[in-house]
Amino acid sequence: MSERYFTGKKAVVTGAGDGIGRALAQQLNSAGCELWLCDIDPGRLEETLASLDGQKAAVHTHIVDCGDQGAIVNWGRLVAGETDRLDAVFNNAGVAYGAPFADASEETFQWLMAINFWGVVWSTRAFLPLLQAAPVGHLVNVSSIFGMIGVAGQSAYNSAKFAVRGFTEALQAEYRNSTIKVSCVHPGGVATNIARRARADGEWALSNADERDAQFRQVAKTTPDKAAEIILRHAAAGTPRIFVGWDARIMHWLTKVFPTSYHFFIERLGQNNEPK
Repeated sequence: MSERYFTGKKAVVTGAGDGIGRALAQQLNSAGCELWLCDIDPGRLEETLASLDGQKAAVHTHIVDCGDQGAIVNWGRLVAGETDRLDAVFNNAGVAYGAPFADASEETFQWLMAINFWGVVWSTRAFLPLLQAAPVGHLVNVSSIFGMIGVAGQSAYNSAKFAVRGFTEALQAEYRNSTIKVSCVHPGGVATNIARRARADGEWALSNADERDAQFRQVAKTTPDKAAEIILRHAAAGTPRIFVGWDARIMHWLTKVFPTSYHFFIERLGQNNEPK
């Protein structure tokens, strides 16, 4: 359904250099959707571009730091100069930072918030007029299951992802009777490189990137391709809240049944504290 839905449409994907962002780009490209892709890493973005078929639909790439408001504003202007509408915007870019709050660096905390939360806000503002110009515009903001549960060592990540959820749900209320469909995505463990690239302080800094990545992949059982398929299917349907993976659904269920004591059950289930 989603492949047919996005045929002939136009979409933006942030953080398209790998992981869920690359998988979204590949599946949208396969459907014949014209794309505007960004990432902060030129090499990763070039690899994504090489995996796409420009004969199916045009692909435009830009190097953008989603933690830099000016960079997003400039990119928005460039895109507006190349198209008069966007049918979908996927605010996917994100980073991770693990540290007990007492050990957390203020600078790194703000770095994460700038990308994971403010980047979503700035991108939404930059592209909203183009979404409004489409017959139906889909705004898809990627939060996390960590936007539903609080986890030790993830005060920065939790703050950003809860904020994305609140921001997105406010927009759902504002645009509920309009042509804008707003979705908030809550992935569980998706096998991306987010843990490998995570910054860390305090006891979290005792393990190296390889160790954090190996530990994360023990619980990250959903592939980026599967995550993208779920996101696109539900985005096409205008689903307000999209859960990705059985683990995300279980964690959400725990918060409903045990709203103030779910931490105990998460520990009992043996969940580690890497971002999902």
